Amino acid sequence: MDEKVRNKVKDYRIKQDLTQQDLATLSGVSRQSINSIEKEKYIPSLPLALKLAKIFKCKTDELFSLED
Repeated sequence: MDEKVRNKVKDYRIKQDLTQQDLATLSGVSRQSINSIEKEKYIPSLPLALKLAKIFKCKTDELFSLED
């Protein structure tokens, strides 16, 4: 099983006119963490994924998905 986690964090962030720093401040992480998540180099913890979905007012499965 070689699944990859994909996300739409950057798309949602841009739609809400937020900078990476804005989103980092809202979610309580560093700007570098947001950058790594957007580049799919880092998979956020479940609490952070839920927090991001809450910030974007969407479901986590709209923000994150598994790809084979």
